[in-house]
Amino acid sequence: MNTVARLRPGLSMAAAACALGVLLPPVAMLTSKYVWAESLQYVVLAVAVPALLMLGAPWRLQLAGGRPPGTGRADRVARSRSRRGGKYAWLYLGLFIAALIFWRLPAVVDALARHPILVLAEVVTLVPAGCGLWLELVDSPPMLPRISRPLRGAFAAVAMWTIWILAYIMAFSHGGYFAAYAHHAGHGLSTAADQQIAAGVMWLIPALSFPPVVYASMAAWLRDSADPDEELAVAAAERRGPWRFAPRPPRGWRTPPAAG
Repeated sequence: MNTVARLRPGLSMAAAACALGVLLPPVAMLTSKYVWAESLQYVVLAVAVPALLMLGAPWRLQLAGGRPPGTGRADRVARSRSRRGGKYAWLYLGLFIAALIFWRLPAVVDALARHPILVLAEVVTLVPAGCGLWLELVDSPPMLPRISRPLRGAFAAVAMWTIWILAYIMAFSHGGYFAAYAHHAGHGLSTAADQQIAAGVMWLIPALSFPPVVYASMAAWLRDSADPDEELAVAAAERRGPWRFAPRPPRGWRTPPAAG
């Protein structure tokens, strides 16, 4: 986490660079010709951009003369958000999966190839849905996940496998999966090769993004489970702190700091 904290200021810029990289030429010019280019655009917008945005979000960025630490709007929102619990996390996961599936439907992808302007709708759908999910998977101070660490790992695995399944369906389909991307034999990249490269792209980026969340969540949960003193400290804090009337948070969940 210390490494992430040091890199945090540059992660938002990296998210913007990734988004511009797939929305501007040369990638943007290739998305109407090749499935691999369209798939690269899709998976970067769905996974890489939201992950980098939430890891590097400057929630506490304020003008000179800001409020004392822990009293800014972001901190108040974080405390209010934490009190609502993790029930909305399931909604975010469902919306993310629905967006993933919708933008890989053959009719929708064919429409994107014929009408590139529709990529704007893809951006305003995939990126917010992805941000909602990643906000429940990683720390984005002062915003913290509201679900237990094992559940974070499960959410990350489900999201990753959803993209992989969509990639496998496309790669192993007979003939061209998308009518708008049919290639003529003997003229450059074949349809099958194009789809297989696209499947590789859709496998690689989630494989680089979600497994660290799974492993880190499970490792932290196992470490916390082996520390009975921490359990006693949490119970004592609940009895005397402002959370004494709230239900006990799930293992691995941390309330947002009061200062910061």
